[in-house]
Amino acid sequence: MARRTNRRRRRRGRYGFLYKLLSVLVICAAIVAALTLFFKVNTIVVSGESHYTEQAVLDAAQVQYGDNMYLLNKHTVANRIMQQCPYVENARINRKLPDTLLIEITETTAAGVIVQDGVGWLISPKGKVLEKLAAGQAGDYAVIDGCTLLAPAVSSFLSFGEEESYKQEQLLALLGALREAEALDQVEAVHLGDASVLTMEYGGRFTVKLAWGANFTYQIQNLEYVISCLEINETGTIDLTREGVANFIP
Repeated sequence: MARRTNRRRRRRGRYGFLYKLLSVLVICAAIVAALTLFFKVNTIVVSGESHYTEQAVLDAAQVQYGDNMYLLNKHTVANRIMQQCPYVENARINRKLPDTLLIEITETTAAGVIVQDGVGWLISPKGKVLEKLAAGQAGDYAVIDGCTLLAPAVSSFLSFGEEESYKQEQLLALLGALREAEALDQVEAVHLGDASVLTMEYGGRFTVKLAWGANFTYQIQNLEYVISCLEINETGTIDLTREGVANFIP
């Protein structure tokens, strides 16, 4: 008698587990069905754009009204926008229930141009290729020379190759420091061709010498301090290659 009771309990235990599993599957299926039937995109709000029109951003996103909000891959949508709209540095996609998709973009600016084989490649402070220009248009931007781009293409990120990787790293560090200091518009040229010193033309008045591997954030602050101590008509070379020392040569 005891054996029969134990068998019944074991059967009930097995069936109970199956019932619970089936219940969970039914609930999951109901949730998926609800998400599929409801929460469809009815409104798309784009913010942060200035270089592109709202329609251009929507076209790049490839989101259609009526798409299911929860079946959209936010990272895929963001990557589409950044690929098709090179000046978009970052795109954030958020859902606002029940039917609104929010697209918030952050745009970048041009930091300089690298002229190669008769073509100008406009780049952002983070090294993203923004535009392909005719060489004659390069004069409108800070010219970066002394380096060679590998397979440049719009929306890709610059690459100097293995032998010049240190130039790439240092250039991006310098541009980042200049951007942080809101001084990018003061730069007329960056010269990377000298292995002993990195040089830039600055403010329409100065040639600035910087050491490779320097703390560029500190050096840009130092540069601005030196300029503030000079007369507005003074021009010359500011040598910052020695750490903690600034040498102005009229």
